[in-house]
Amino acid sequence: MQSSPAALSNHDRNPGVPLQLDWFEHVAVNTQAAERRAATLTTRRSVKKEWQAAWLVNAIRCMDLTTLSGDDTEDRVARLCAKGRQPLADHIMKGLGLDDLTTGAICVYPTMVAAAVKALRGSGVPVASVATGFPAGLMPLDLRLAEIRYAVDQGADEIDIVITRAHVLGAEWNALYDEIAAMREAAGAAHLKTILATGDLKTLRNVYKASMVAMQAGADFIKTSTGKEGVNATLPVSLVMVRALRDYGERTGYRIGFKPAGGMRTAKDALAWQILMKEEMGADWLRPDLFRLGASSMLGDIERQLEHHVTGRYASSSRHALA
Repeated sequence: MQSSPAALSNHDRNPGVPLQLDWFEHVAVNTQAAERRAATLTTRRSVKKEWQAAWLVNAIRCMDLTTLSGDDTEDRVARLCAKGRQPLADHIMKGLGLDDLTTGAICVYPTMVAAAVKALRGSGVPVASVATGFPAGLMPLDLRLAEIRYAVDQGADEIDIVITRAHVLGAEWNALYDEIAAMREAAGAAHLKTILATGDLKTLRNVYKASMVAMQAGADFIKTSTGKEGVNATLPVSLVMVRALRDYGERTGYRIGFKPAGGMRTAKDALAWQILMKEEMGADWLRPDLFRLGASSMLGDIERQLEHHVTGRYASSSRHALA
């Protein structure tokens, strides 16, 4: 059995700190410099052959395999969980010399948590649930907290919450802090992944500030996007968020995880975000307790690339259906 990412964690959980405006209020972000740095990440490091295969396998280990559709059913969730338990075909596993491999988690809506828990029993794969009025978050706070508690009661190990974007746009940092702190309390032992919906936040300065407030309020992970915004995960935004979690770690000694999500569909994307984490944070942040990829269709392309590595041939994408 593979242990859950939480069990694999070798660092203390972030307890949060009182709101510290001076940690971020006067921060300046050079947008052009961030874009240049992001643009050079994938050109400075080349990952080929067996090294590329190893990085793609690691991407699977760090993947939150996700279904968040209005037509989700228990059967669809069960099929996705089966893919999470065995993400690669037997002949690819054999060709890579792997005995065991699972995705980092399965991510679903709260009403699908029980089905996912049942389908994953005995696998060690955690269940993540979105909550708090995902994706817009425009519900009264008491209802959002109740949704978190419901998902946890159903068996969710991780909760992906959304923030009130208006708090960021209006620089209402106390309100944002109190909201996230209440969500952390409602989640209890379940790890809290705070979705910033960065495509709605307008500036990279806002992204940095929202990241810092989320961590001060006790977030275990900061996450880029719901996948439903017009602009989702980008490397410049991710760079700013990673720099924020690095700054928080230097101030507090606590390690915060990072999850890009939305718009990532290819094996090339999986490599790019891992290169970002390796370059900015080091090898420790290439583990599922500190790094997740929010994706679904990406897995099919990764499996295709790994089959080519093993057999020398590309298979039709229909051979690697997710569910």
